[in-house]
Amino acid sequence: MSGSNQSIDTNCMSLTRWVLAEQRKYPSASGDLTQLLVSIQTAVKAISSAVRKAGIAHLYGMAGDVNVQGEEVKKLDVLANDLFINMLKASFSTCLLVSEENETVIEVEVERQGKYVVCFDPLDGSSNIDCLVSIGSIFGIYRRSSEGTPSVSDALQPGRNLVAAGYALYGSATMMVISIGNGVNGFIIFTSIGEFVLTDPNMKIKEKGKIYSLNEGYANLWDAAVSEYVLEQKKKKAGGRYIGSMVADVHRTIKYGGIFMYPATADAPKGKLRLLYECNPMAYIVEKAGGVATTGKTPVLDVVPTAIHQRIPIFLGSKLDVQQIIDLYKKHGI
Repeated sequence: MSGSNQSIDTNCMSLTRWVLAEQRKYPSASGDLTQLLVSIQTAVKAISSAVRKAGIAHLYGMAGDVNVQGEEVKKLDVLANDLFINMLKASFSTCLLVSEENETVIEVEVERQGKYVVCFDPLDGSSNIDCLVSIGSIFGIYRRSSEGTPSVSDALQPGRNLVAAGYALYGSATMMVISIGNGVNGFIIFTSIGEFVLTDPNMKIKEKGKIYSLNEGYANLWDAAVSEYVLEQKKKKAGGRYIGSMVADVHRTIKYGGIFMYPATADAPKGKLRLLYECNPMAYIVEKAGGVATTGKTPVLDVVPTAIHQRIPIFLGSKLDVQQIIDLYKKHGI
């Protein structure tokens, strides 16, 4: 949809159309995943609208509560969480939900239950809301692993079991990046028609990049492997880029190549980012785009969760860049 004569593409590939086309490739498909992805798309549209008018609608600032992570909850966090929960339940395709904002799993009412489990961070990078830095949403979708009443064990699956994953980035434009296992595709919302349109088909990450991304404020708390890696990058005059919003930092890493790192530190030996709804979905997307995601010792997608809010260290991005950090962990025997 562009051009000086404001011509309209009458055959644009919308996200809904793309999902339906993917469903057609599997004759036995029930359509439940399609329904679920369309519901997530609706939640993202609503959150995007709220983010754009947050100041006018008085959605900035604290909601007067603290989430399970001990972080102050913002008004937009509350709205985004409610939107995700309501839309996921209304899809009639989920049975269990795991949100960053809820201490326990959310069981969907029996009459609305389906076969999928969704783990999501409704508003990643929310500490950046008030200063207008890009924020996002992250989600991962699993098939339930048991019969009968759903339980927390249905959510505690390794990332290799993901059926689909994606993220939304609320930046200079709103973009959704999705993979259902056969590649990664990006869609930007065209506000004139209220639809996400395919703009970045078959996204691929470079085998090697020139950018490293991490919070260097924790440099005195890093282990020897991370310290050596960053020192090597500085000697090569690699570009250091860090936004502080995982969705934005990882999206840039996918687009330009390089590595995103959130390592364990002396005061956070298990890492900070959450496995189920931050690390696994992003690792899945990066791997499907041709990259690598690791804890430094183990592929992220092979980690078996033991708790819904489990934290891990993570390094993801271009294959050769991530391999360097893996080699350094072996060298230092950490």
